[in-house]
Amino acid sequence: MAKASPWCVWLCLPLLGCGVRSDHPNQKTTQDGFAEARQRMVAQQLAAPSRGIRDERVLAAMAKVPRHELVPAASRRDAYGDFPLPIGYGQTISQPYIVAFMTEQLAPKPTDRVLEVGTGSGYQAAVLAELVAEVYTIEIVEPLAIRAERDLRRLGYHNVKVRHGDGYLGWPEAAPFDAIIVTCAPERVPAPLVEQLKEGGRMIIPVGPAGDQQLILLRKQEGRLQRQAVLPVRFVPMTGPGVTGSSP
Repeated sequence: MAKASPWCVWLCLPLLGCGVRSDHPNQKTTQDGFAEARQRMVAQQLAAPSRGIRDERVLAAMAKVPRHELVPAASRRDAYGDFPLPIGYGQTISQPYIVAFMTEQLAPKPTDRVLEVGTGSGYQAAVLAELVAEVYTIEIVEPLAIRAERDLRRLGYHNVKVRHGDGYLGWPEAAPFDAIIVTCAPERVPAPLVEQLKEGGRMIIPVGPAGDQQLILLRKQEGRLQRQAVLPVRFVPMTGPGVTGSSP
């Protein structure tokens, strides 16, 4: 769950066309009063040349998922703004660009099983659910996990499994995963997550102390990790017994 980043700021850009589809079986297409705001978000914040999100499946998912349904009621009018929003308990929902960027970097495939660490409001999980076969998502703040699971079920995302627990440790009984996405920042890549990543799998994760974090793309090849820094970011820190090395 990312905080506001000085590298990702609002740009006043003309409205651009974007070919998006709404035919995923998770949801029925409805008029929810926010459709225009979603299309504007995709055109101005994601598909604009200065932002450069190009994956048509990612753009379609971002144009479909009702972000306003996955933020607190008081923040709904700002749900499609180009900034993160608070969701309670000291956590935030990442700005739409960061969600789209991380998703595109992960290169999700329709057959993938994906682990998400840091469920938050459930928005990133919903976007992934439009793109992959199964999503396993872990949230350390129990009230957020309960709320996200309720909201995802209400919205028809039945290919998402939610767990309250320590994301540092991953979800070993469901491993291995084709891809892993982490939305909170440890100071180093957790070894359990590397172990649970399938050979040939991808992981996108913010790494580093507050004020000096990099979004890292990892690929597992022949048991080794190929590492690429792709964007400076600011995320809330990863917390829990696994981070500190204490017993659960």
